[in-house]
Amino acid sequence: MMNALELLNRSWFLSLNAAPGTPAALMAFATFCAQYTLVIIPLTLLGHWFLGGKSGHRRALFSLVTILVALGLGFICTTLWFHPRPFMVPLGHTWIYHAPETSFPSDHATLFFSAGLSLLLSDARVSGGLILLLSLFVAWSRVFLGVHFPLDMAGASLLAVLACLLVRPLWRHLGEPLTSFCESISSRLFSWLPARFTP
Repeated sequence: MMNALELLNRSWFLSLNAAPGTPAALMAFATFCAQYTLVIIPLTLLGHWFLGGKSGHRRALFSLVTILVALGLGFICTTLWFHPRPFMVPLGHTWIYHAPETSFPSDHATLFFSAGLSLLLSDARVSGGLILLLSLFVAWSRVFLGVHFPLDMAGASLLAVLACLLVRPLWRHLGEPLTSFCESISSRLFSWLPARFTP
């Protein structure tokens, strides 16, 4: 018998899932958010690294480490607990392809939430705030298009918060040496770039 939380999860999903006859423009917007926005994260981190000076290096690395920790926590969740995607139940309507694998937590949402939160914590208010705003659209779109449940997104946001809480105290001790090490590698790899783009 399904517990109350799972029943609520399914009810929320059905209220958010796109139905036949949904306007094409809304479907196109949701598809863009769900499938074509991931590139924004690496581009943002590269922008901080190459254009933000020393503080940009620290922000980019802090965010990258936080993202990796959050995704690692997500991987642990997926290995310990399997939760089917809506189309595996089956439930609702599916509008984009996804492999039939565990749904909880959402990797997309974990990536966006952890990137946005970590950038905000490192005083990158504009890029962090914009990515957090975008993360809400990404989370909505993947439920709307039928490949995730709402609680997959809630779980992703909690993992992002947990990753920030784990990484931030360690960063006070390890951030500076890690940044210096990565700067030395970057200066060798990208020595051909103009000086303002290199450490």
